[in-house]
Amino acid sequence: MKILTSDETSFGFGWIATEPALLRRASHALRADGRVWVVDPVDGPGVEARIRALGDPAGVVQLVDRHARDGVALAGRLGVPHHRLPFAGVRGAPFEPIAVLDVPGWREVALWWPDERVLVCTEALGTATHFRAPDERLAVHPFLRLYQPRALRDMARRLAPEHVLVGHGEGVHGEEAGPALRLAVTRARRETPRWLRQRLRRRSP
Repeated sequence: MKILTSDETSFGFGWIATEPALLRRASHALRADGRVWVVDPVDGPGVEARIRALGDPAGVVQLVDRHARDGVALAGRLGVPHHRLPFAGVRGAPFEPIAVLDVPGWREVALWWPDERVLVCTEALGTATHFRAPDERLAVHPFLRLYQPRALRDMARRLAPEHVLVGHGEGVHGEEAGPALRLAVTRARRETPRWLRQRLRRRSP
């Protein structure tokens, strides 16, 4: 499996697994005060070495209950704790936890890093093709388009991120990050018919 580097910033980097191609599973390594926090990682060639080159590994964080990806194994190799669903936050990390969903079958935490204005939301938001309707830069997960958790509406209203990092696709950075978040949430329901038509066209022979 090939790994594509993405989301290069002054505080870290991301990488996207090329298989399966549709999912575009994205992972991130974030450095704060020389310590590196790895979020929802998919393992692959060069990943561990790149993380160690960024700084001292501090922990691996799993933000969604239904897929651990390679977090447990990678945490073992790095010699750091594996933090699963840190609703109460991760001790020593600079992130504020946001409870996105906590229902049977879907428990998810997002991370807000105020110092760098970074929002990490790995499942409820995405930029991969299967998330987006035409012209959407960032989108709400298809299963949440009609019923959006209050946390998503709150994030769109009160946060002004400069980086939105997701678990499927490349992140959104710079001046467009905040507006993209607001549009993704406020337009999700009314863009659903266009999203559905696009999906049906892609499946047509």
